[in-house]
Amino acid sequence: MKTLYLDPFSGISGDMVLGLLVDLGLPVAELETALTGLPIAGWTLRAEREQRQGITGTRLRVECAETHHHRTWRDIDQMLAQSTLPAPVRDLARRIFLRIGTAEAKIHDIALEEVHFHEVGALDSIVDVVGAAAGLTALKIDQVVCAPLPMSRGFVRCAHGTFPLPAPATLEILRGLPVIDGNCDFELVTPTGAAIAAEIANFASLPAMRIERCGYGVGGRNLADRPNLLRGILGETAEQLADTDQVEVLETHLDDCNPEWLGALMEDLLAAGALDVAFSPLQMKKNRPGVGVRVIAPAGQGRRLAAQLLRDSSAIGVRRQLVERLKLARESAQVATPWGSAEVKLLRQGGRLVRITPEFESCRQLARRAALPLPEVYRLVEAAARDSLDQGEHRE
Repeated sequence: MKTLYLDPFSGISGDMVLGLLVDLGLPVAELETALTGLPIAGWTLRAEREQRQGITGTRLRVECAETHHHRTWRDIDQMLAQSTLPAPVRDLARRIFLRIGTAEAKIHDIALEEVHFHEVGALDSIVDVVGAAAGLTALKIDQVVCAPLPMSRGFVRCAHGTFPLPAPATLEILRGLPVIDGNCDFELVTPTGAAIAAEIANFASLPAMRIERCGYGVGGRNLADRPNLLRGILGETAEQLADTDQVEVLETHLDDCNPEWLGALMEDLLAAGALDVAFSPLQMKKNRPGVGVRVIAPAGQGRRLAAQLLRDSSAIGVRRQLVERLKLARESAQVATPWGSAEVKLLRQGGRLVRITPEFESCRQLARRAALPLPEVYRLVEAAARDSLDQGEHRE
């Protein structure tokens, strides 16, 4: 599996990502051709070899004459949606801008549609984001792994005024992701760089791999204490048997909780964002029957859900840990049956289909409509899904 490991010892920005991709072998002409699908003109790319503290990499500049660049998130999203960019490039670029827009909306307490981009709305930033998406696609990178991002301290001037570092948008974009103290008074991680990393990468240590190439994207500033570079290591890793991410596991034992509260507790935790909630019977001290509560929460959401669990139950303590989760890749599909459409999940491991799971609610409706036993409907829906896959007819 072709893997890119990002080593952001001096942070990450949009232009550093572009410079890194060119340094790893992406021809500038190919990048320019890919970007012609953008419905905007007036820009050129210039790649130069530069050094930072004796290490040579690629500095890539987006040169343009644009002066007014206060575009809204909606402007940029519609521009990308209507572009002639290849679908994978277009969709990734839209997801990156959506991350930035969602963060800005949260910070300024406004609707996403009202977000006005200033620095990020500039033509060069748009080219940075779309170029990163195009470059990753052109290099045929299967997965990106990134080390924790270094956070700065101090202040930075921007269109809104003087902001503390890390910039509020950067922190919001990276919520739930690992960061470290960058021990630096200059901005190392920009909102654009943070959004690119958050969207394309899993955050983990360097995986076991056979190194093929190492490249450096050069940042614009010369730093006194470190080379201002984004390092990328490109190589082959063993095929991943399952997707991985991180979740938080919350656990508590209850021996004095009103059973009537537990159903509401589960519903409320799920409504608040828990991925799963489970109860298990326990025999506790003093021979009391009890209930074990286990909550699976998205990374970064555990503390909030633990506070809710303490508030809405008789728990006086909650154990909380961050764990790695291995999971099958999944996609939803609709299949046709004689009684109507049914929804199924297609579960894949390493790109290979390993299981088809009919959705319960969809099957229950069909069973009632056709007056058939639910197990029989499950079998018929799974068979229809396999036939549809064989004919290439399923649709997401």
